[in-house]
Amino acid sequence: MASLPYLICIPSTYLVAWWGDKFGRKNALLFMSSINAVIWTLKLCSMNIWVFVIARVLVGVVMAASCVTCPTYIKEISEDNIRGALGCWNALFFTTGSLSAYIVGDLMSYRAILIMFLVVPLVHCLIFLAMPESPSYLIKNGKDEEAIKALIWLRCRKGNDAAIKEEIDFIKKEQRNDEGKGEFLLKNILTDKILCRAFQISLVAALARELCGAVPVLNFAGDIFQLASQMMGLVLTPNQQTMVLGVVQLCGATMASSIIEKCGRRPLLFITCIISGLSMCMLGTWFLLNENNISAPAWIPVLMLCLCIFCDASGLMPISVVIAGEVFSYKYRGTVLATTMAIASIADFFQLLFFKPLAKTIGVYVAFYFFGAMCLSTALYVILVVPETRNRQLEEIYDDLRTKKEKEKLENQIEA
Repeated sequence: MASLPYLICIPSTYLVAWWGDKFGRKNALLFMSSINAVIWTLKLCSMNIWVFVIARVLVGVVMAASCVTCPTYIKEISEDNIRGALGCWNALFFTTGSLSAYIVGDLMSYRAILIMFLVVPLVHCLIFLAMPESPSYLIKNGKDEEAIKALIWLRCRKGNDAAIKEEIDFIKKEQRNDEGKGEFLLKNILTDKILCRAFQISLVAALARELCGAVPVLNFAGDIFQLASQMMGLVLTPNQQTMVLGVVQLCGATMASSIIEKCGRRPLLFITCIISGLSMCMLGTWFLLNENNISAPAWIPVLMLCLCIFCDASGLMPISVVIAGEVFSYKYRGTVLATTMAIASIADFFQLLFFKPLAKTIGVYVAFYFFGAMCLSTALYVILVVPETRNRQLEEIYDDLRTKKEKEKLENQIEA
């Protein structure tokens, strides 16, 4: 039941990406909220096990839409100087919602919880009807006047403002650069050197978020808290444990949205990878010592657990999505986010399915050392390969992805 949504998320990412490209980002988000409302309605109507299975299947669709369409829409309506901060808000609201669910779950009855969660997507549907469509989508479909109106509303400017015309011209230029290329988008990406490098960066960032250990660590949190309670008297109920983790996640996401435009994507991703990697190695060492009956402070696993969750929420989770949205044009953005999300979902599915059996077979410390090695390897990759994308146009980012020989060849072509 825990891993089922991640399995359904794999095909659903392409469904919602196609829906967003075909019918608009706004309609895709309304579709997501409608599915969300259906989930809570089903749970209200029946306690049958198959109803809950269907609800879990639909959760995979909502996960796909929130991870593909939300960041795409946010990127396309945002100004360059705040798109990183707004991109991090996806993680901020995700952690806020999780913490709210933990608290509500401890205070209210089962039926009252379901009714409250049903109200949220219904209210969202009503409010979002008044929101504008993505200007990039409108221009792609020849609706220039609607795109101008949307930008005027989004930027709080007047119709004759030069900045609006400049932004419209830039969107058109970006889309003209993609004209003449084939419609099989993944083939275009894999055959074009620059697009392929951008895709590799997006994929590594997405996998780093999933393989940093946050997903299985959250799954293993109850065991860690239980060990801590036995050794140091830290007694917390399961609901209190989830609240602690929810607060840590919320603090991490809040920090990310506050500093990402000041420090940039690359430094924040590097730092969170290093800290997360070291915390996983420390956690692995603690379990190794514990298995060999060597005493070690009981606060170490709890602290390392919180550090991993904090780093995930403050860097790995939001920045992987922000970078993927910034290194691709409108034409490829939805497909790339869908593909990276699908591959990440496969990793999550197998982690949730096999983590505990494998941990019992080969030792949990081996798993944590693996996650630590993945984080530290990603930190090295960020330093060597990943360009800074903050406040930069696509052409500038792609110029950083070119080799010295490719830059010289391009300069010669321009001169000729």
